[in-house]
Amino acid sequence: MDQPHEKLNLAQAGEYLSFRAGTEEYGIDILTVQEIRGYETVTRIANAPEFIMGVLNLRGAIVPIVDLRIALNVEATCDARTAVIVLDLGKRTVGMVVDSVSDVVILLAEQTLPPPELGRTHAVPYVTGIGTLPERTLILIDIGAMLASIGLDFCEPVAA
Repeated sequence: MDQPHEKLNLAQAGEYLSFRAGTEEYGIDILTVQEIRGYETVTRIANAPEFIMGVLNLRGAIVPIVDLRIALNVEATCDARTAVIVLDLGKRTVGMVVDSVSDVVILLAEQTLPPPELGRTHAVPYVTGIGTLPERTLILIDIGAMLASIGLDFCEPVAA
């Protein structure tokens, strides 16, 4: 007999950087994080989408800065806790503005659940799972897939 189809849990045990965007707490694989910086003014790029705040000169490299809060459709305001997570996505570096960075969380396999079933028309392909901790729940995301879902495929190599 065939086994019932189970949704695959794409999230794995490991270390995740937790951060807030709006009222929700998210987690991304710590291996994608290059550094965490305080928010600073960026150079705007004319006619860029609203969620691209501009670029930042990071030690001689021009890095695009994406406001993840706008990309996730949550209110975006800047205060002393606003942070930029600089990501290393293969051959690209991108900064991601979030409301605050919490901590690095170690999740065991039994602390990760598969992403919720939302149906085909409401699927969120970049949500890889849900991290469950005492008094906390993290939405685990594949940040490269999330950026690609809004049209920013930073994981692809730069054309020569």
